[in-house]
Amino acid sequence: MQLYPAIDLLAGKSVRLTQGDYQRVSLSADPLDQVARLNAAGLTRLHLVDLDGARAQQPINQAAIKTIRQHTSAFIELGGGIRNLATMNEYLTAGIDRLVLGSVAITDPEMVEQAIAQFGSRRIVVGIDVRSGKVATNGWLTTTRQNAVDVMKTMQAAGVQTVIVIDIGRDGTMQGPNVNLLRTLQHAIPEINIVASGGVRTLTDLTALRTAGIHAAIIGKAWQTGAIELNKLKELEDDDADQTNYSMP
Repeated sequence: MQLYPAIDLLAGKSVRLTQGDYQRVSLSADPLDQVARLNAAGLTRLHLVDLDGARAQQPINQAAIKTIRQHTSAFIELGGGIRNLATMNEYLTAGIDRLVLGSVAITDPEMVEQAIAQFGSRRIVVGIDVRSGKVATNGWLTTTRQNAVDVMKTMQAAGVQTVIVIDIGRDGTMQGPNVNLLRTLQHAIPEINIVASGGVRTLTDLTALRTAGIHAAIIGKAWQTGAIELNKLKELEDDDADQTNYSMP
């Protein structure tokens, strides 16, 4: 599988939230220490989120993000507070490999089209955050009336090839991913590559995702707490790294 250990940044620190609640910070660590651990394990991908940026609707943790880029050769995808082409260009020029557009994809689909036209679908993906079947925006603080399938269809029409689906109710809970939701979305739009996010706790969860047709996943609290050992993630990544059709370097 394509596996993305996650580091979420709040005030320059790596934290884990529970169900997207900024008042429920369960872990706090030095992100560079975590990057060093991922490097030592040989993992080749990293999912970064600027939580402050997502809430403020503009980049906040640029300095920490650029420092992380300098300390790893991993493929980095980044989301949080990315709302315009200038910000996208800044991050891509700084060496971030792929950007995740979240709230702006819901509020301004034309911006997604412009971004793909300028930077290409390999470097622009969309994150869809789902709460009780509806899409949430603005750092998960606002729940819209739109459902995930309709948003994915709109994104597909805009040229999007990869969508990260986050089940907010599972995020940070260590209760397992919402396999049924992800399977339903993948079957509804098989042309879209879905990256699963939220709730992954064991290697068995990753196997269940793969069985459901999902071949990429983001792992947050599970790797940070040691519930899933990094060497085991590396083994699974190596076993399957070249067997999907995702746009990767």
